[in-house]
Amino acid sequence: MLTGYRLMWMVVMFDLPVITKAERKAATDFRNTLLDLGFEMSQFSVYMRFCTSYAQVDTYCRQVEMALPEGGKVNILQFTDKQYERIVTFHGKAKQPAKKSPDQFDLF
Repeated sequence: MLTGYRLMWMVVMFDLPVITKAERKAATDFRNTLLDLGFEMSQFSVYMRFCTSYAQVDTYCRQVEMALPEGGKVNILQFTDKQYERIVTFHGKAKQPAKKSPDQFDLF
């Protein structure tokens, strides 16, 4: 059964070097790979993806690892949908309403 404790979120956060043309290309390629894997940009250098299981999280972690560019730092956070419900978001000083999880049909 899918519950808020089994449904997962992944957050990929990164700081990549972008001094040379090759570094900028590698950083752009990495961001495009994240988008191709179904991640969406939450903030600059912070991408999120909804997953339906721990196994799916592991699969995406391996795919992100294979796409890592040379240099820089990449962190992958994993947390349950129940924990995601507690995120507090502000745009400027305005508190935003809580985001709801994607509907089941959005998962595939």
